[in-house]
Amino acid sequence: MYALKNKVQLIGHLGANPEIKTLDGGKKLARFSVATGETYRNAKGDKVTDTQWHTLVAWGKVAEIAEKYLKKGSEVAVEGKLINRTYNDKDGNKKYITEVQVNEVLMLGEKAKA
Repeated sequence: MYALKNKVQLIGHLGANPEIKTLDGGKKLARFSVATGETYRNAKGDKVTDTQWHTLVAWGKVAEIAEKYLKKGSEVAVEGKLINRTYNDKDGNKKYITEVQVNEVLMLGEKAKA
């Protein structure tokens, strides 16, 4: 159970092509967003669809896979862990960010046509 302490699994669609950065030393960073959806009926019986957007980051080989294969609209399954960080914006206000650091990605859906 120790491995389950900080584990996130999501299946969703990319909202845009991954943003790729190559850092000093050649290591790659990929940043992308994935939408997950849930449909349910509210108290009145109306069908409601709730979409959540998740910010994901991937490093190294996983970032290279994201760069090569992931495109806007791609359906993916990802596994990773939650990362919380803070920074000060240009006005000195403290900002809080929660991201999923991806360690595995699986492409779902149809294969792209060549």
